[in-house]
Amino acid sequence: MTETIFDCDNHYYEARDAFTRHVPDTMKRRCVQWAEVDGRMRHVVGGNVDYSVGNPLFDPVGPAGSLHDYYRGNPKGLPARELMRGNLEPQPACYRDSQARLAKMDEQGVDAVWLFPTLGILYEEPLKNDVEAVCALFEGFNRWLDEDWGLSREGRIFASPYISLADVDWACRELEWALTRDARTVVMRPAAPFTASGPRSPSADEFDPFWARVNEAGITVVIHTGSSGYSSNGYAGDGFSRASIGMSRRPSVKNLVLARSAHDFLFTLACDKLFERFSNLRVASIENGAGFLPDLFRNLDNAKERNPWHFAEDPEALFREHVYVSPFWEDDLAQVAEFMGEDRVLFGSDWPHMEGLTKPGDVFPLIADMTPSARAKFLCKNTAGLNVRNGV
Repeated sequence: MTETIFDCDNHYYEARDAFTRHVPDTMKRRCVQWAEVDGRMRHVVGGNVDYSVGNPLFDPVGPAGSLHDYYRGNPKGLPARELMRGNLEPQPACYRDSQARLAKMDEQGVDAVWLFPTLGILYEEPLKNDVEAVCALFEGFNRWLDEDWGLSREGRIFASPYISLADVDWACRELEWALTRDARTVVMRPAAPFTASGPRSPSADEFDPFWARVNEAGITVVIHTGSSGYSSNGYAGDGFSRASIGMSRRPSVKNLVLARSAHDFLFTLACDKLFERFSNLRVASIENGAGFLPDLFRNLDNAKERNPWHFAEDPEALFREHVYVSPFWEDDLAQVAEFMGEDRVLFGSDWPHMEGLTKPGDVFPLIADMTPSARAKFLCKNTAGLNVRNGV
């Protein structure tokens, strides 16, 4: 029997003009531009050359899944750079073209996907001190996304507009636009929003107009790994780099920022009682792994024991009710299901990124021990449920 796959973590590689096509000319110098630096095309973000990735054109590009083994134990014992060397290919059309992607999904046996940025999730951080530029950039970026991919393409490709809470009024307007375009998710980085008055908790009262509209519309909010601005406090260099995603010749605390940022964001939502205020919220953590869950539940348990007067409802129970997690393959899937429940664990391949699966169907040998019911929930039903807006 063929099993249905709804992949919660697919990606595009941004078109050359994704960050410029719909940004007003008066704002382009403050947002993203192209420049040739030492013979290589680079993005200039907020007036500074960005080195987050080696080749922002992604052409040529590393084949999908080519670093999968590195992240799952590195059996060859080689640095990622050596595994990548000489292993590039011309970029396939399906990385940037929706019709080619639909054909590839047919070939792969994938029914539907959530689609997320590759570079877009990195650029709020370098612009955070210019809130107007953040809003201009991502408003233009989202219009490009809708134009090239569509927010609900043929009921199979569901691209996620990027939302920043840097300006709550803008976030509300952008959410309304996304709803009119039949968006099923919106995506943001797991970070404290950097407003004109400085950083704030994402669940501070000032952002309630945004969360209230999310609650009313029943759209799923995704936090996806990206550049969250975490400091290494002198133990390692700051700024987003390969080390931020665990790819370095030398391990350091820099390798831990993904788990730290997801933990802190989700823990804060629970401690700020966001799920008490808005009972219809659904938050999905994508490509942040699940290694932070033991610490998070232990910390929530401590919080409710030490501050029993603070919570009107059990924060751990509310967390399991409102939050969904897509684990990494190095995570213990059985443990993730034990923490979250089978109904709250999502399958994401990270295709076509190098650190993901070579193809989504490569998941099957990895879940051979799951019951048929758990497999069906993991591969499709849980994400499909989140893909339906449950407005109130």
